[in-house]
Amino acid sequence: MQNLTRAHDQLYRRAPDERFRTMKDLWNYCYNMKRWSSESWVLPSELSVIPDKDQLRLSAKGEDLLLNDWSFSQLCSMATVSKRLLNSLTSDTASRVLTETLPGGNKPLQVYRIRQQIRSIHPASYTRLHDVDLLTRVREFAVDFRPAQDATTLDDKDGDTTPATGLYAGPEDSFIFMIDPTGWIDIEGEAFCPGFMLWNSEVGRRTVGIQTFWFQAVCQNHIIWDAVDVTEFKRKHTANVHESLRDITHIIERLVEKRDERRDGFAKVIGKAMKTKLGDDCEDVLKLLQDKGIQKKLGTEALEIAKQKGAFTVFSVVDALTQLASKVQNAGDRTAMDIKSSSLLSLAV
Repeated sequence: MQNLTRAHDQLYRRAPDERFRTMKDLWNYCYNMKRWSSESWVLPSELSVIPDKDQLRLSAKGEDLLLNDWSFSQLCSMATVSKRLLNSLTSDTASRVLTETLPGGNKPLQVYRIRQQIRSIHPASYTRLHDVDLLTRVREFAVDFRPAQDATTLDDKDGDTTPATGLYAGPEDSFIFMIDPTGWIDIEGEAFCPGFMLWNSEVGRRTVGIQTFWFQAVCQNHIIWDAVDVTEFKRKHTANVHESLRDITHIIERLVEKRDERRDGFAKVIGKAMKTKLGDDCEDVLKLLQDKGIQKKLGTEALEIAKQKGAFTVFSVVDALTQLASKVQNAGDRTAMDIKSSSLLSLAV
């Protein structure tokens, strides 16, 4: 089992204006970003860096445009000049450095902009995948999935708390964390649920990808605990990146299919486990547990707990072992105990 922290990391790096309450709100934002943005092709000879007080502008075919932090970083990378170094120079000096170090040639560059601000600059090999196109697939094929429970972060500027649902988007990238409330199976406090995380960047800040999993719990700071069956797919923004829409759709469809199979199958196993007795005599049941690799002391404690429920059923003993495992501090020992106790469910099949 794994603990997944990708959603947790997003929670604490997103500004309040990059958090969205509903999928509809996020979709509308991404739709408008696509609608308001435009792409043009510019030869290196048609670009020039212009100093403007304490900042730099980029002239493309004679039109002065603003740079944001990401497009400035890309410009520095193209020129193979340290961004930190340029930020330490005056705008006049920085513009001269970039003018002398930016590559030439006859291959056009993609200049992606929203109004007068450049969102990104890429060579011709880069292929853009829009966030809204991904979200449209999610809305169509993951209809039962919803954002996880609200997490709360502290806005350092005014001290107010800002709720976060796991739906994020900004100028550089997007990220969503979804679970399926209809997929929960809750037995005696043990919960199992399918979920996925999906990410993309229209400006090349990161790959496009999806991670699917089954988990037992997610805490308020969006750390996913005890995830199993974790699978991940990701792709760079190259010529075939739009094929990832098909791949991600198939991955979501498989998750939904597996959810239905597991929900039905797991419910049947648990139902049988609640009725199947391991035995009536404590000594006989304890011997069976030892044969399954469970130490005598642990087995004795588990049977004391199970006895309170009236019978030594498969489920009551597994549940007791799970309760005892949760108190073990060492993660490796806890996992080993969980595996051994879960194996007892096969006795009910």
